[in-house]
Amino acid sequence: MPKLLGLTLLGALLPGLGLIIGGRRRIGAFVLTLFLALVGLGVYVGLTRREEVLAAAVVPSRLLMTSVLIGAVAFVWIVVIVASHRSLRPATGGTGGRVLGAGFVGILCFAIAAPAAIGVQSVLAQRTLVQDVFQAQDESRSATRPTTVNVKDPWEDKPRLNLLLLGGDDAPSREGVRTDTVIVASIDTRTGNTALISLPRNLTFMPFPKDSPLHKYYPNGFGKEGLSLDGRLEWMLTAMYQNIPDAHPGILGPSDNEGADVVKQSVGEAIGLKLDYYLQVNLQSFPEIVDALGGIKVNVNERVAMGGISSSHIPPKEWIEPGPNQHLDGRHALWFARGRYGADDDQRQVRQRCVIKSIVDAADPQTLVTKYKAIAKAGQHLLRTDIPQELLPAMVQLALRVKAGTVSNVTLDPEKLRLKYLHPDYQALRDTVENALESTPPPMATPTTPSPTTRKPTTTTTTPPPGPTQNLVDACAYNPNGDQPN
Repeated sequence: MPKLLGLTLLGALLPGLGLIIGGRRRIGAFVLTLFLALVGLGVYVGLTRREEVLAAAVVPSRLLMTSVLIGAVAFVWIVVIVASHRSLRPATGGTGGRVLGAGFVGILCFAIAAPAAIGVQSVLAQRTLVQDVFQAQDESRSATRPTTVNVKDPWEDKPRLNLLLLGGDDAPSREGVRTDTVIVASIDTRTGNTALISLPRNLTFMPFPKDSPLHKYYPNGFGKEGLSLDGRLEWMLTAMYQNIPDAHPGILGPSDNEGADVVKQSVGEAIGLKLDYYLQVNLQSFPEIVDALGGIKVNVNERVAMGGISSSHIPPKEWIEPGPNQHLDGRHALWFARGRYGADDDQRQVRQRCVIKSIVDAADPQTLVTKYKAIAKAGQHLLRTDIPQELLPAMVQLALRVKAGTVSNVTLDPEKLRLKYLHPDYQALRDTVENALESTPPPMATPTTPSPTTRKPTTTTTTPPPGPTQNLVDACAYNPNGDQPN
């Protein structure tokens, strides 16, 4: 019996070997050869075609085929295990041995079926996420995204991809949506190096491009003179998402998310960049994605309030205390990004960027494999976007470069740029962003040998002056401040 169970286990680990030992040599050799070929193909693809495999993970048709393939392979594997045991089992075995062998085979079959079922569920969850969040170019409407998509090489003539990241407070108990978080991620499509530009939510007189229909209504920007501080609240950047579509429905053209299109146009004009797509996060569902990742780790340099209202002098009931490398669950991560009591917008923007970096760091391969079903489910509730489904394979490859690249922060001087004044200096803001992006070192050029008929060019080693950027590794390091809010 021990020998029989050992050979059955060996036949399960190397499908076909049990059939060969049991006398069914031809079918066993075929199964073993097929198994080894599939393993070799998987190793080759995993080592040399990793980007293509990940890109296929965002194509619904390929995901459906993958789920069917996983189920089929698992079924055939189980059939081979059972057939191998039957071939190896002696015809004169006793009842006790048969029961023990059947139980052992059942355990082996479960060891194959359970991971396969989890794999199929994860693949189908990914397919549902892609179909729910990302619509095909011709099945969705956007007034501001690129009208055509070069699926084969979307970055051929695009050195930078500019994404608008919005954090909205849409909730059943809240009227309207306020985009308290507005961040532009400008990604170098060659290196993956990313610059984050955070705009204060209380900016006023936000401009529009001259060719925008909204420029006619707001030639000097979205704002009004002579208002009290409370009156300005409805004329700030945070209110544009809701108020402009309410006042001018459909003015930009067909759109599935008019508020996002309005903010894209205005923010792009304010910082001097053409924004390509947006990603909108529902902050009420934000804790769900953090919990699905198993939490995030951040350095907390100052006490962060969980609640409280500064203007009404209502103190918070809870605090996130300072400390290095703190593990935060979804609820604490949301407050770390949004806590206002005793803090200004500049401090909140730094924390928000650090949360983005921590989420990127937390999304390692092991976490994605083991917790992907929960992550995909959270993503369905969390995200809205105008990124077309056709662009997702290229986006996945770009995301790998972003993860391997550096993420930096474009530092904005509130006083110099008058960001806290009624009329910010948007031209100076554009110049700041332009200088910051130009200061990013380009990829090292391959030296060329001049032809004999041409003069050898003079090489220079001048280095451009550093721009106003800060690596988020430094910005998010543990550097506690002695003065803590109380």
